[in-house]
Amino acid sequence: MEKKTPPCMIFINSEGEWFHKGVEMVHRGIIRDFYRTIKNDEYGNYILTIGREKCYLEVEDTPFIVTRAELKVKEKDESISIFLTDDTFEKLDPGTLKVGKNNVLYCSIKENSFAARFSRAAYYQIAEYIKEEGDKYYLPLNNHKYYLKLLPQAVKV
Repeated sequence: MEKKTPPCMIFINSEGEWFHKGVEMVHRGIIRDFYRTIKNDEYGNYILTIGREKCYLEVEDTPFIVTRAELKVKEKDESISIFLTDDTFEKLDPGTLKVGKNNVLYCSIKENSFAARFSRAAYYQIAEYIKEEGDKYYLPLNNHKYYLKLLPQAVKV
């Protein structure tokens, strides 16, 4: 008989804030530890592993939020570093940029294992580099145009 995975009673809101039974979690060390154990199951649910126990994590949008985006230029190579709510940073894969409902910007992170939502601040930091071409938008990096894809639920404003 297969054991059913119970809920964690932990919720991550769309701003990346963690709550346990409705009370905000503020201990960064614990939150960082939890981030390291998040996995996706075969149904797209988020699973948190605590010791040998596993539970479902309730997530309003994405578990990871891009909190900051910075253009880096090294010699002739341009890249954008993104900083995440798990206190890590990585190089943005510009080909994964997507626009969702209400023009919220998303990208893939952690070797395409997760989607991350851009915070308002990070959105404005990257938006200054995004260009318009007709009714399309793109991020120009290294003489290449990375077009932003529209997610199915995206609403044109």
